[in-house]
Amino acid sequence: MQIADPSVTQTASELELIRQHLNLTGATVLELGCGKAQLTRAIAESFAVNTIIATEVDHLQHAANLASEHPACIEFRAGGAQAIDLPDQSVDVVFMFKSLHHVPLELMPQVFQEIARVLKTQGSLWISEPIYAGAFNEVLRLFHDEQQVRAAAFQHTQQAVETGLLQLNQQIFFNAATHFADFAEFEQRIIGVTHTQHLLSPELYAQVKAAFNQHLGADGAYFSNPQRVDYLQKAA
Repeated sequence: MQIADPSVTQTASELELIRQHLNLTGATVLELGCGKAQLTRAIAESFAVNTIIATEVDHLQHAANLASEHPACIEFRAGGAQAIDLPDQSVDVVFMFKSLHHVPLELMPQVFQEIARVLKTQGSLWISEPIYAGAFNEVLRLFHDEQQVRAAAFQHTQQAVETGLLQLNQQIFFNAATHFADFAEFEQRIIGVTHTQHLLSPELYAQVKAAFNQHLGADGAYFSNPQRVDYLQKAA
């Protein structure tokens, strides 16, 4: 396994890749750390899934998800990936979209044990993680440097494969396109997230804004963000 592939030039959406690699028809899906649930809704609307159980540890975001309009097949639950309130072998597919590196380091081994427990035999685990590279990362790391936690997430994924807990199906490397109309949108979407409290001094705020504005054009700021999917499966 490798943490990055700098040679990759393809740009793709997560939904496109899921459609290419997974069969979700009739599936019981578990999403761990669903955030604002944009992808949760997109999956529910794009695939004939049976159920999507979407968990979130951020209670503010979980409350907002519950209050939002959403497809009937989505069930929002509060809870962490280290203690999944589901029976053994009850899930066909587990998704973690940019959420594994947010798990406290001491809990990561338990997360993989729990995922292996709830997955059905030959069930799939789709871990999508940002790679520590690119222009957007250069802006983000000024106030929220994720190099160590992203590396730890990858190391624990490797460990789950090396110990035989799960099997590697394949790794997928791609670039994801991100657009912000202006710095105000960046501030609202990235600095203002509720799962992490970002307290920027006036000096750091000005530095972040200046770095972002270097990429700002007449129609906003566009970033191409390198991503990695570790697609694992539970052995028969």
